[in-house]
Amino acid sequence: MSVAENPFLSGNFAPVHDEVFADELRVIGKLPEALHGMFLRTGPNPQFEPGDKYHWFDGDGMLHGVLLEGGKASYRNRWVRTVGFGHEREAGRKLWSGFGEMPQFDDPPHGLLRKNVANTALVHHDGSLLALWEAGEPHEISLPDLETIGPRTWDGQLTCPFTAHPKVDPETGEMMFFGYNPMGPEHLHYGVVSADGQTVRIVPIEIPRGVMMHDFAITANHTIFLDLPLVFEPMRIMQGELPFHFNGELPSRYGIVPRHGDNSDVRWFEGPPCYMFHTLNAWDDGDEVVLLGCRTETTSIAAPPGHSSQDGGHSHDVVLAQEDAELGRMHEWRFNLATGELKERHIDDAPTDFPRLHAGHIGRSSNFGYAARFCPTLPGTPPIFDGVVKYDYEKDSSVTHQFGEGRFAGEAVFAPHPDASAEDHGWVITILRDEREEQSELIVVDAQNMDQDPVARVLLPQRVPYGFHAEWVGGEQFA
Repeated sequence: MSVAENPFLSGNFAPVHDEVFADELRVIGKLPEALHGMFLRTGPNPQFEPGDKYHWFDGDGMLHGVLLEGGKASYRNRWVRTVGFGHEREAGRKLWSGFGEMPQFDDPPHGLLRKNVANTALVHHDGSLLALWEAGEPHEISLPDLETIGPRTWDGQLTCPFTAHPKVDPETGEMMFFGYNPMGPEHLHYGVVSADGQTVRIVPIEIPRGVMMHDFAITANHTIFLDLPLVFEPMRIMQGELPFHFNGELPSRYGIVPRHGDNSDVRWFEGPPCYMFHTLNAWDDGDEVVLLGCRTETTSIAAPPGHSSQDGGHSHDVVLAQEDAELGRMHEWRFNLATGELKERHIDDAPTDFPRLHAGHIGRSSNFGYAARFCPTLPGTPPIFDGVVKYDYEKDSSVTHQFGEGRFAGEAVFAPHPDASAEDHGWVITILRDEREEQSELIVVDAQNMDQDPVARVLLPQRVPYGFHAEWVGGEQFA
């Protein structure tokens, strides 16, 4: 499709081009005095007009941050200045091919087959904020100004790609990560970074083929890999298709390894074919390992609904059914390490994704989770979210905070109260867009009263495009 027709370049998906700073933002309601920290959101924001095969994954990473302190708020946004970003800015144009195109093997720009766009997610570890892209190294970002410090390779110890979704153990401080390489020869590596960021241990893990492995999970004792049937078939690009293809004839495989184990220690479990972009949490429960996440029946890798994988002869109802199968639903897996049995159960029918929880419960049993709820969209338009669902797993119930008519958002994060008396004592925070008022704002919702209006709405000084993942860095982490 042409640039003008690409839904990821229009409306509130379109990029913004100004980097701004504004303080003393207008607040509707009242920001809690105890809420001190920075909400951060990243996403794709191409600095130059892309080609006609632009995919949402291709845009240069841009950070949007709202600093909350003393009942006041300030906003700033910055591009992540990667090496490739700098080369393109110097050239004044796009240089690299994108996700759905063949790399320039014969003459790669500046010797790089792909540009690290650092646009996918964020993690805070060992006093540093890292901007992440799963096909390359992280980039360190300074707080609160959001300036790019540079690539982080831990003094050259990082020898593989680095996932967009590392897991930081809240008790040990270790950061677990993986890196996948669909072109091989070793398709998967597993790594652990020490709490002080001094030691990186990386081991190869054998899987039978190249796949897209976007997320994983940890418990206090184990790491869980998701070898799901979204396989890499590079020749599809020659037919104008995306290189990753969901093969429903293959099983889903789940590999469980002790935290400091290696390939010889992996226990593999097989289940029905599915995909999962994002896990919520996992924990050890006796002989069982429990995993929660948003499961889909199939996927076309976040391409616009009704994209070219849908034959033009299909009926409207068939296309809608296919799109519904690509929406995540909260799901539970139980892996019995003693018997080898796998049990699965469906938790909720509401279509959700981008699940989050209290970061202090990562890898431990948790009662609550929060996930963005998909809004029904027309075929050919990107997915958007119209609310946040709070799950109570102990009571097997849920409650939804609805944004309201014409109001849509991305991932929401949980910010714990500094004197929390319960796991859900805190706030759910996200940036949304009011399409009717043409206004972007940050909202703060009382996590224990999700069905009520936000306690505060912070009006932002410029449009914030829909993006990918968010993060909360509390005031104590700044210190």
